[in-house]
Amino acid sequence: MIYIGIDVAKEKHDCCIVDSDGVIINDSLRISNSREGFELLYSTILSALPDKDISNVKIGLESTGHYSTNIQNFLCAKGFKLSILNPLATNLFRKAQTLRKTKTDKTDALVIAKMLFSDDTKSYLPVSYQIQELKSLTRHRYRLIGYRSKLKLSITRLIDIIFPELPKYVWSIHQNSSYCLLSELSSPEDIANCHLTKLTNILSKSSRGKYGKDKAIALKEAAGSSIGTSTRSLSFELQQTIRLIQSVQAEIDALDLQIKEVVTEINSPIMSVPGISYILAAIILSEIGDIENFANPAKLLAFAGLDPSAYQSGKYSASHTPMVKRGSTYLRWAILTASRTVSMRDITFSAYLSKKQAEGKHYYVAMSHVAKKLIRVVFYLLKTNTSFVPQM
Repeated sequence: MIYIGIDVAKEKHDCCIVDSDGVIINDSLRISNSREGFELLYSTILSALPDKDISNVKIGLESTGHYSTNIQNFLCAKGFKLSILNPLATNLFRKAQTLRKTKTDKTDALVIAKMLFSDDTKSYLPVSYQIQELKSLTRHRYRLIGYRSKLKLSITRLIDIIFPELPKYVWSIHQNSSYCLLSELSSPEDIANCHLTKLTNILSKSSRGKYGKDKAIALKEAAGSSIGTSTRSLSFELQQTIRLIQSVQAEIDALDLQIKEVVTEINSPIMSVPGISYILAAIILSEIGDIENFANPAKLLAFAGLDPSAYQSGKYSASHTPMVKRGSTYLRWAILTASRTVSMRDITFSAYLSKKQAEGKHYYVAMSHVAKKLIRVVFYLLKTNTSFVPQM
């Protein structure tokens, strides 16, 4: 058996090969992140195997985001066993090996190889192409949502300067009717000078009849006495930012349809849980990947970073410890969000939330308990491939 540690980087990868006796076969192999580099690694591995049996090879690399995607796919296609290691674990293992503060790509590759040699980590199971698609789509959606949020903050800032009285007269400055109004009338002067009939029509059409003549009159009066500062440049920035938000929202809507299509193809049993939408299901499935990578619900809970930390020293044992919050941030957000919606739709989860609150727990603490319960349910559904059955 030989063990290969790979330290992944953007343009090159450092590799270290160790045999089953702990003897270093090669600790200076550096390959480029290219087809030639991958083929060099493959040929080097084969040359280190007298019987050319790749089942006697175990390869490990850290979870380093997209930089490792291509080399993972290459090695999996060749039939190698892969272990994806947590960078926190490799960092602690490296510190335990020496008192010297030494960290290089070469030493990191050696550390990973030694971890494989001394550890019983499970081999990495490549997920289906649909799960890979979901992960790509949901991460892209997360970035678009973040960009939209920044644009909305810009809208809030501009409204505070141009027309600070507006938020008092509308449910939200980020609703469709507010955007339609400001896209056409971008300053208090424009609103105050606008004919009442035209202003009423703009509000009524954009709000689907919720805002009418009374709202138009109130806005005209507020605009006439506004203390806002309106300039041509601010008005242009406001209108352009609104157009950007609308454009990003259109792309998010198109992305949601694509996500729904993939989730429908997968037909996962977690969609049977009331309160879990296509988007939440997509995030949960893509972050978990293959459920066979988790031996029990506790490991899935730890991966989501929802398990409580523990602190004990001597006779002291902390009774209140914070959530660990390690692992997948996306999975943790999806589970916590789903916990809220599931507890609104399912009587068992609702009763469990009420029970925890009756015990004196804060709402968010009680909701974390609901999240743990939901993790156990999700684990069971995915492991057994059975649909959720509401408990009456």
